[in-house]
Amino acid sequence: MTTLATAGADAAASAPAPSAGSSQRARDRRSAPSLAWLGLVPFAAYVLLFLAVPTVIAIASGFFTDDGAFTWTNVSALADPVVLTTFANSAGLSLLTALVGALVGALVCYALLGMNPEGVIRQTVDAAAGVLAQFGGVMLAFAFIATIGIQGVVTLFLKDDLGVNIYENGTWLYELPGLVLPYIYFQIPLMVITFMPALAALRPQWAEANLTLGGTRASFWLRVGIPVLAPSFLASLLLLFANAFSSYATAAALASQGSQIVPLQIRTALTSETVLGRENLAGALALGMIVIVGVVMALYSLVQRRAARWQA
Repeated sequence: MTTLATAGADAAASAPAPSAGSSQRARDRRSAPSLAWLGLVPFAAYVLLFLAVPTVIAIASGFFTDDGAFTWTNVSALADPVVLTTFANSAGLSLLTALVGALVGALVCYALLGMNPEGVIRQTVDAAAGVLAQFGGVMLAFAFIATIGIQGVVTLFLKDDLGVNIYENGTWLYELPGLVLPYIYFQIPLMVITFMPALAALRPQWAEANLTLGGTRASFWLRVGIPVLAPSFLASLLLLFANAFSSYATAAALASQGSQIVPLQIRTALTSETVLGRENLAGALALGMIVIVGVVMALYSLVQRRAARWQA
């Protein structure tokens, strides 16, 4: 031991000491400004132009008149029964479609869990989910009008060949209930995209340990799987709620008359020529949406942070 210690000391003593020049160059490299942040400039400009500026404009137009005078008139309109009903309709529609989309999407993810990630079916479903999650707006509205609209292909087939009239009790597709199916159409693929990574992160060792301790498949899901996946499921549910609450184009194309939800109410406030004394009502409505979506996304961030502990 003494010999090894002596040899180590001799080797350390004989090692060349770092020169002052190399130390100075290392300090210069550490103190030199990094240019890596320049890669964030395009993203920062995008966020500034399409998120920060519209938010500031919405807040300013809600609290100020066109002349620049401060007023509570626009914000006080949020307590109007009609506006409250509109917010309730948006919240109810978003919650319903989020729940249906989350449950059906979770079942689809569970069905995909046992398939080969490199297989044809799995890759096809993943690709379809990525496309259909963004298939909204006027295209989706036209697809539903062409299939189950008043003169749609499916509607005429049911009426002429089977004697079933799905519009016997009104034109439901062009009203608030008619938004449920189109919203679910893009909510389910979005759930598949967001929830599948969490489900795939379940470790096989946990199931093996459960079986080793005498557990069953049901006990694994009740005591391990569901508690672990609950934060991720709730986070995905909140994301689906925010996605539906802020959706506009599909609803605008289907429900061309009336203002059943908040985005359509904002459209009416911007285009109506009969609104007197509340010219900036659209800004107040947008402010209400920003607050609600902000709270939902803050909760999403907190829940997602907890879910990340199990996915690490």
